[in-house]
Amino acid sequence: MTTFAPEGLVLVSPRYLAGSGTRIADALGPLIHLFDWSYDHDPASGHIRLDSPCGSAFLDFEPTRFDGSWWTIRHHDPSWTARFSRQTPIEAIAAVAQALPQLLGDARHADRIPLTTSALDQTAALNGWTTTRTETTTVYASPDGHCVLTYEPGGELPWRFTHSLYDGFDTEWTATLSRDAPKELARQFFAHLADPAPVERLFKDLPYLVQHGSGALITPLAAAAVSPHVHHAAAQATRTSAGRPQKR
Repeated sequence: MTTFAPEGLVLVSPRYLAGSGTRIADALGPLIHLFDWSYDHDPASGHIRLDSPCGSAFLDFEPTRFDGSWWTIRHHDPSWTARFSRQTPIEAIAAVAQALPQLLGDARHADRIPLTTSALDQTAALNGWTTTRTETTTVYASPDGHCVLTYEPGGELPWRFTHSLYDGFDTEWTATLSRDAPKELARQFFAHLADPAPVERLFKDLPYLVQHGSGALITPLAAAAVSPHVHHAAAQATRTSAGRPQKR
């Protein structure tokens, strides 16, 4: 087992185990700089609010929120809300945030921010997630069973993502989209969450149980004999063929 320095940059997969990361600008920056969303920032609390030019949607980043829901996207007429808790991977949140302008009718930069066309079933099958259906509900579970998307079309929260370890004892993060939220947002979030490509983190920013467990594949970003991403892909292939989790 490799011991990583706290400040060391690493690649982590699967990405739903990687925690939030610190690059909140990936979610907020494009809305501000490419799509002219206005923003207010309270340096004391870290609260950032973005408003769409049409005034129909806003995004809140609120790291002092008592219930842990640091990210809120809200739209009115129709009224819907998306919430993401503290440790939700930033890559999936950014994918949702960057899709908002197109869904509001602003097609600028659509070539740079593609929307996934894959249905939930397709994304699940492509990435090895299992699908279980009852009469009213579909449940998609990650290969390790720790990350679950529950899709219940008739519910108040039709899309519910949860990630936990040890049979739910330790819930790491949750994400929900309410009724009337565009299905494209759920598809976008799921596609970027289930993507097997690793994400970059400082080792110290990984959740404690990921740092000290065997569920995630962690490889150094530097000091690899080949490209770090090639090295990580090779380790993924070895791990898959071995049929058991291992940290590298």
